[in-house]
Amino acid sequence: MAAMTDDVLAGVGPRLRALRQRRDLTLAAVAEETGISVSTLSRLEAGQRRPTLELLLPLARLHRVALDDLVGAPESRDPRVHATPIHRRGRTYVPLTRRPGGMRAYKVVLPVESAPHGGLKVHEGHEWVYVLTGRLRLLLGDRDLVLAEGEVAEFDTRTPHALLNPGPGPTELLTLFGPQGERMHVRARTRRGDGTQ
Repeated sequence: MAAMTDDVLAGVGPRLRALRQRRDLTLAAVAEETGISVSTLSRLEAGQRRPTLELLLPLARLHRVALDDLVGAPESRDPRVHATPIHRRGRTYVPLTRRPGGMRAYKVVLPVESAPHGGLKVHEGHEWVYVLTGRLRLLLGDRDLVLAEGEVAEFDTRTPHALLNPGPGPTELLTLFGPQGERMHVRARTRRGDGTQ
């Protein structure tokens, strides 16, 4: 078992080097993005440093690959995604994809809400929303739209927006967005009359 583990870990360095070179990144650029020193990265790629989870997680995120791909773990025969729901402010988010980076899909269950928590949000990327059940109120810039079951919306998330459930029952929806869409939301600022923010 130990020999098998050593073989798996020995392949990490070459995979890291290949991923970095494929993206035309320098060790310094990877160090800046991950917070891992250039010397540690160099030793990892050369097989002179044992990879740890603390080192591999930020590298997997940077290269947008699953940890299993980074260490060369054997592919699972079960293609099903075993999702663990995430609960935030009364909402339930069920991840439907398991690869970090790239397009992400979630099923979202919204309770009845009359106003957006923390105001309208903005972030980089595009979002695609499909209403499975119930109704969805989409606040998008100065527009206030209500989507019914089976309706779809796609929008630039740099436009201040909020997704709400106007009731009377729960709303279930599917949402897709890319890596830029996963960034933390920031509060949208309103423009003053003089054109400044």
